[in-house]
Amino acid sequence: MVIEWRIINLSKSSKIKARIGWQGLTTAEYLDEGYAFLVTGTDIKSGRVDWANCHFVTYERYAQDQNIQIANGDLLLSKDGTIGKVALVSNLNRPATLNSGVFVIKPINDDYETNYMFYVLESFIFKDFLGQLSAGSTINHLYQKDIVKFECALPPINEQRRIATALLSIDETIDSLRKKLNKYRELREGCLQEMFPQRGKRLPVRRFPEYKREWKECSFGSITNIFSAARVHKEDWTNSGVPFFRSSDVMAALNGTTNEKAYISEDLYEKLSLVSGKLEKGDVLVTGGGSIGNPYIVPDNKPLYTKDADLLWVKRNNGIDPYFIYTFFFTPAFREYLLSISHVGTIAHYTIEQLKKTPIMLPEITEQISIGNLFKDLDATIKLQYRELKKYENIKQGMMEELLTGKVRLV
Repeated sequence: MVIEWRIINLSKSSKIKARIGWQGLTTAEYLDEGYAFLVTGTDIKSGRVDWANCHFVTYERYAQDQNIQIANGDLLLSKDGTIGKVALVSNLNRPATLNSGVFVIKPINDDYETNYMFYVLESFIFKDFLGQLSAGSTINHLYQKDIVKFECALPPINEQRRIATALLSIDETIDSLRKKLNKYRELREGCLQEMFPQRGKRLPVRRFPEYKREWKECSFGSITNIFSAARVHKEDWTNSGVPFFRSSDVMAALNGTTNEKAYISEDLYEKLSLVSGKLEKGDVLVTGGGSIGNPYIVPDNKPLYTKDADLLWVKRNNGIDPYFIYTFFFTPAFREYLLSISHVGTIAHYTIEQLKKTPIMLPEITEQISIGNLFKDLDATIKLQYRELKKYENIKQGMMEELLTGKVRLV
């Protein structure tokens, strides 16, 4: 431990309270309007309380327990569902209380600044503590008897304030980037709603003004060729070579995450390609297994092979804009169609025959290109904003590791 830092037990420096079972608050008492906010674990988002989506309770329920009446500056910690989510209460402008899934933590002495403790509870320090409680198993509930065991090292109070100020500054940057990213995502969603015809309609709500011609209804099987790859056995997977794409790779690309990659040898790729052909830039892959109906547009002509029924292959056609086709798979019309061909709300697989029969409203090629370019630019902007957000989130994690452990001092 760093000299001048001292270890405290959170429960001895705080009042930690939650709604207890005998109070019997039921979901039927969650109101759309009422006297006081009712904060649940799902209302804790990105370190703050999402007041706009909170339910309410009556005055009687609010007044029932003063220990869980919350105020600006209090710390909240989820103890059910996704446990360990933390929020620093701010921008509270009316009475508020808690449901049974959240602790409120209030300091009872001058050991810590709540702004500083918020970052401790948000950091790897508290996550490691939760991990030790679970000992490899899943925790579904965080008990008071567990949280009272939490201890952490604290710097002098003035240094706590400096650290909290530094982390708050980068949090403000992250919040700004997140809002900007969400704005572009909402814009994209709005364009999907308006620039493609709704299911059962022949024209979109919004068009580029230079286009007047009717859209025509087609099926995928009538406008392009659809394939799937030859089967590759798992024992033929390798650690290097030609990338072997599965539905999990498509989902990782869509979500901006990473997954375990698979490969096949170049010799096997060439052999199988004699039968199935080779993927080319602008071809679209669609998940046929797992999370079905999700697209991936092939970005270049580098060797790439796919898992047979797991991914369906929509071959590029010179009379169709690839990005228009790619974007179609995100539209409400397609998602509704996919739901309509299921029997119980989900289908285990989306097959070549089902894709061939899938209807699509198609404008002239120049309008396709204009729509495709619009979404290509939007997607590029969203990807850029997402990378910028992740960059600052990583910077914040590095700062927390250094500042909350004393590796770097703000004295």
